[in-house]
Amino acid sequence: MSKVYLLPVAVFLIFQVTFIGIYIVAILEGHVVPNVPYISDAATYSPESCIFGQLINIGAVLLGLTIYIRFRQIKEIILIQADLGDHLSKNNKISMWIGFVSCLGISIVGNFQETNVRIVHYVGALCCFGCGTVYFWMQAMLSYALQPAIGSKMKAHIRLGMAVICTILFVVLSVTGVISHILYKGENPRKWYPSDGGWYFHVASTISEWIVATVFCFYILSFSEEFRDVHLDHPPVRLVSLQEPNDI
Repeated sequence: MSKVYLLPVAVFLIFQVTFIGIYIVAILEGHVVPNVPYISDAATYSPESCIFGQLINIGAVLLGLTIYIRFRQIKEIILIQADLGDHLSKNNKISMWIGFVSCLGISIVGNFQETNVRIVHYVGALCCFGCGTVYFWMQAMLSYALQPAIGSKMKAHIRLGMAVICTILFVVLSVTGVISHILYKGENPRKWYPSDGGWYFHVASTISEWIVATVFCFYILSFSEEFRDVHLDHPPVRLVSLQEPNDI
């Protein structure tokens, strides 16, 4: 398995196609107005919710595999270069688990619509964007510590920049989202019009979400080049010897 570098590409494509695809379907079905709805608002009703849930689950699994391979890649570098210190090994492991929580949050968002189980949906969104942003910060710091063994200083700068963008927009997304819902006077948030109140805060929140989601995808895509040096072996399978009938 020498084409591991295609895994981040697959993650990037499946999420981007999913977000744009369900937005188009939701508009064609008349479930949202053609402005800038939340991604999850565009995936609230069937058939968008079915498509969104299925593809998001696949994407979450592929993302989890990407995070694990990144963890193993850094682990191998640390083993080769013993002078890097134990703290990097610990940060690498913590980063992996935080990334897994983000993957779980993505799956929760895809399977628990806001209109059905609101609290669970919000918890999933917090895990997705919150833990995802923390993962990006930790990977940016690891990128600085590990270059030029893997990556470059420019790549570390880019990851740090994307982590900063995600942090700022995650705060904007959360704050303006709460304010817009407090000011909202309409009946269906999936069809939010300027006359419903809180319009500008709503637009600021939704645009922030779309940008954060896009930056997330590009951050994962940035691992692709470094994965070209990674070869993944098939997991070993061992058969347990069957007991003879007389031994039973």
